[in-house]
Amino acid sequence: MIDQDVVWAHLDALAKPRRSLGRLEEIAVRLALTQRRLDTRTRPRQIVLFAGDHGCVADGVSAWPSAVTGMMVDTILAERATSNALAGANDCPLRLVDVGLAGPRMSDAPAFFRDARIADGTESLARGAAMTGAQVDAAWQIGAAEADRAVNAGAALLIAGEMGIGNTTPAACLTALLTGLDPAAAVGRGAGADDDVVALKTRVVTTAVARARSLAAEDMTGAIAAVCGYEIAAMAGFFAQGAARGATLLLDGYVATAAALIAERLAPGTVAAMIAGHRSAEPGHAAALADLGLEPLLDWGMRLGEGSGALVALPLLDAAAALLGDVARLDSIGASRAD
Repeated sequence: MIDQDVVWAHLDALAKPRRSLGRLEEIAVRLALTQRRLDTRTRPRQIVLFAGDHGCVADGVSAWPSAVTGMMVDTILAERATSNALAGANDCPLRLVDVGLAGPRMSDAPAFFRDARIADGTESLARGAAMTGAQVDAAWQIGAAEADRAVNAGAALLIAGEMGIGNTTPAACLTALLTGLDPAAAVGRGAGADDDVVALKTRVVTTAVARARSLAAEDMTGAIAAVCGYEIAAMAGFFAQGAARGATLLLDGYVATAAALIAERLAPGTVAAMIAGHRSAEPGHAAALADLGLEPLLDWGMRLGEGSGALVALPLLDAAAALLGDVARLDSIGASRAD
């Protein structure tokens, strides 16, 4: 077992001025700690996108209709979405899992797993519980099975992404519920909502969080279910099982981090395997990362989802792994530091 002192001692012994690579060395330390070894790996890796629809979209919380979820799923399956482009550029195989899409998807694309769907989208959290505890458990198990599938195939690094119009609303609810943040401070513009939609979204989130908080003391899973989404619960299971299997978890944005909050609450210690890829433009994301104790690699104002921010950050982990494993030690080249 290694600790950060061991990792820093290794980095300081390399053929370079001490701490001369700044933040990259900090990333290398975190990477080594997630894998509990100095000979870290970032390949093979796998990104899994979980897709689901949200009943609250019909209540006006999004600038886009739910039909766009299906359109984007088809675009991903055609390998023409942002996530496909970034995954391809980073040699990261992409898989799409239907957890809660409304209506059947007929694609036979090898990267599409459609037999996992639990329901045709959630109920509206604006009117009551979005999901049941049993549905959260079922989605969690789907995510856990995907983590097992990836790790069994050799993946050392896992990314979870999502596709689900309206899912920044449950993400805001979950962030407020699990961090104690004021619900209004957790609400952002999502995929481009205007002021009127943001105002309505804030009212919906505030009411839904109050309802969930009333359940939390006696039934945390039920409280989470009340404001969750199928793809979010699946990502939580993916994170928890990936951590249990020893993989590094590279987090994407606000929705994925809401799933990380669930994973850490229901499977304590999962956060030890996590690295935050970026801080998104959603205002509640900083609070979610702070609650997990994670410092993001990038802060570029991204808010797309689909695992895109994590994929943009992925080369930094490749660089950190190369630093840890491929640089000669000072003593091996016959040099020694004056200090």
